[in-house]
Amino acid sequence: MRKAFQILLTSFSAAVTAAPALAADDVMVVFDGSNSMWGQIDGTAKIEIARDVIGNLTAELEPTANVGLMAYGHRRRGDCSDIEVVLPPAPLDRSTFLDEIAKITPTGKTPLTDAVAQAAETLSFRDRPATVVLISDGVESCQRDPCALAGDLERRGVDFTAHVVGFGLGANEDTRSLACIADQTGGQYIAAADAAELGAALSTVGAAVAQSAPAPEPEPEPEPQFTLTAPESVTQGAAFEFSWNPAGDNPRDYVTIVPMGAEDGTYESYIRVQDDTAGSLVAPAETGLYDLRYMLKDTGTTAGSTPVEVVPAEVTVSGPETAVTGASFDVTWTGAVHPRDYVTIVPMGTEDGKYASYFRVGDHQKDSLVAPAEPGLYELRYMLKEGAKVMARAPIEVTEPEVTVSGPETAMTGASFDVTWTGAVHPRDYVTIVPMGTEDGQYASYFRVGDHQKDSLVAPAEPGLYELRYMLKEGAKVMARAPIEVTEPEVTVSGPDQVRAGDEVLAEWTGAVHPRDYVTIVPMGTPDQDSGDYKRVGDHAKAKLTAPEATGLYELRYVLNEGKRVMARHSLEVLSKDAQLSTGAQLQAPDSATAGATIEVSWSVDGESADQRITLAKGNQPIFTWIVAHKIDGPPPISLTLPEEPGQYELRFLDVAGQKVLSRAPIEVK
Repeated sequence: MRKAFQILLTSFSAAVTAAPALAADDVMVVFDGSNSMWGQIDGTAKIEIARDVIGNLTAELEPTANVGLMAYGHRRRGDCSDIEVVLPPAPLDRSTFLDEIAKITPTGKTPLTDAVAQAAETLSFRDRPATVVLISDGVESCQRDPCALAGDLERRGVDFTAHVVGFGLGANEDTRSLACIADQTGGQYIAAADAAELGAALSTVGAAVAQSAPAPEPEPEPEPQFTLTAPESVTQGAAFEFSWNPAGDNPRDYVTIVPMGAEDGTYESYIRVQDDTAGSLVAPAETGLYDLRYMLKDTGTTAGSTPVEVVPAEVTVSGPETAVTGASFDVTWTGAVHPRDYVTIVPMGTEDGKYASYFRVGDHQKDSLVAPAEPGLYELRYMLKEGAKVMARAPIEVTEPEVTVSGPETAMTGASFDVTWTGAVHPRDYVTIVPMGTEDGQYASYFRVGDHQKDSLVAPAEPGLYELRYMLKEGAKVMARAPIEVTEPEVTVSGPDQVRAGDEVLAEWTGAVHPRDYVTIVPMGTPDQDSGDYKRVGDHAKAKLTAPEATGLYELRYVLNEGKRVMARHSLEVLSKDAQLSTGAQLQAPDSATAGATIEVSWSVDGESADQRITLAKGNQPIFTWIVAHKIDGPPPISLTLPEEPGQYELRFLDVAGQKVLSRAPIEVK
């Protein structure tokens, strides 16, 4: 197996030491069209970044190379078979290739293993040399092993190679699973974190794909010579302009800057000449004498050069002598070299080239950083983008702030309570409530402190001992604590024992905890986290709900908004729409009669009251309103004349004095 090598673009520049070469095998570019490509880097979607710089890859490929395009995850959601050969392998048409890339819309999953396998088959990898370039921002999501596939393709192919560009990846597992594809097949793996690194990665891979030994020319023609014009000296890390004459015949020739005396064919930072006669580069980070060279792509030899001296930059950086942990503070600098240079804060003694929290200098002279969470001696550093060289330093001591947080000694589960604090450090710091003994750095319900000194939290749903914590945004460090006990409230809920399907249900409660708590009706045995028809309790003590249409046993519940915990329950039976409801009395009357007819109504009642009445009302009429009422002052039966209008009506036995409904019986008027 050919030995693979990997390039990891974790610094701010990439150096490639082999000269660009000439030819290419059949190539299939496999492009990630999965939904994760909508993720953003520095405010720009990864798909947009990839579209903008994909030309770096095609610029490195020979126009005569057979190049195809395959995409996956770009048409359907959740479909592991969503793989398409967008362009079959054919002589490269850069315009068509870029147009097809622009049409890809991220949509679905990441079946990259099957995509690489299909690409290999399309290229007839068993019969001829084949190269796959995989561009992906994520790992396999369709339960396939890309590493095992790569090993199999390497064993069975004539000369199979896979280059992989991982874009915007997170954990090490992502890097390993993608890097294995290149490692198994002798290709390159390059991880790119932002647009600049992706562009460099695609250029590097394109150069690697195009690389092969040119056929020896029996009698090479004399090489053309070029005159380069550039400044005699440039500042380290700064961009500088230059020109060449005449214009080159090959747009893939390039201009590079290398240390004086470097071996012919060596190159570092470079640009392709395209059809221009001028360009710009960034000066190396190290001072000294350098050569600016015009290099022929076809032979890798120097066709013109001019000396350039890289001189030291005069840069300063300054900030306050001290800053409080987690606090924002201003930093100023002079002598900025390049807009992509950056200022960082690191512990005193940190190795040069390392950085922590930082900002780009842009075209400004002032910006702000946030002090680390741990107190101690630190250093502000101005660092070149080119080579991550430290150009200026300033010491700063980070000190511990005096922060307090306080709240009530107790709070009821689900209730809102006030929290106050002093010594706020940063508006993005936050106050949280967690169970006593929770590991530092963890948090639950929280609010940002902003520019206030007081806010409110909602107590957790479970009673017990808890802790209020003031936490720095920087490093999630706990700066202050206060204990609080969360106690169980006494909540009750009540309602009727029986209702008809679809009827109004009056729910009443006591001990309400939070206005966002709610009462709900659910089938008996429903999990506590589920709810049906519900009403927020607000600042009331009762609410009207609608009984379910299906008959059966139900439960009226009072539920905390915090944690969806059930605090009180009441059993409720839902009867059919035509069922008679009786709670202390029984009515005897026909189920139906003709309009205008006179019927007899009898009754029995468990007790007496000062005002008991039998009423006739429409079925949907409020309980204590009626069409006709008969006060009971003698034995049953009584006679009632029905309305002339057909419809659904109801006979009711009311205890008016006690405001109770003792019995209800439906009757249909035909």
